[in-house]
Amino acid sequence: MRSTGDGLATGGPYPTRGPLAHATAATGGDGVPAEQIGYRGPAACAATGITYRQLDYWARTGLVEPSVRPAYGSGTQRLYSFADVVVLKIVKRLLDTGVSLQNIRTAVQHLRSVVPDELPRMTLMSDGATVYECTSPDEVVELLQGGQGIFGIAVGVVWRDVQSALSQMHGERVDTGETLVGHNPADELARRRNRAV
Repeated sequence: MRSTGDGLATGGPYPTRGPLAHATAATGGDGVPAEQIGYRGPAACAATGITYRQLDYWARTGLVEPSVRPAYGSGTQRLYSFADVVVLKIVKRLLDTGVSLQNIRTAVQHLRSVVPDELPRMTLMSDGATVYECTSPDEVVELLQGGQGIFGIAVGVVWRDVQSALSQMHGERVDTGETLVGHNPADELARRRNRAV
């Protein structure tokens, strides 16, 4: 169990273990690997339940910047990776439960340093002031018995929620710019147009 907050909990600061942007557990339409797919702002907002204003503010202040393509002036579109969208949803949940922005920034820095394959096995717990990482059920129990944890976020559940939501939305291939049409049954017309091209 490690604190992602002020570093006073057991374990102290986290080691850097690799960028979060290279998530490999998700695959987009047509078998395209997740690291080759980017999602525009509206898709990221729809998958996470945040407003475009929040998304824009978080990107401009460096809270959660898009790892695929940042905005370079007016007219450019940010592209968020699958892992970016997972982090956005976690940030929203932490904000909704009253965790301070300073502690959320520290938690985001930690999430970006974790090997993506480890994320779904992680649980984030908080007492409202500090955010803790738990990687086993024993650590969750230990934290609760110590009176430190009030609420938890199972990152694997967030991961699956985002994966399900993004599978119904349009993505963009990073290498070719091709639009990947999601599997939204209501979007049959867009699929037909894509096949005709």
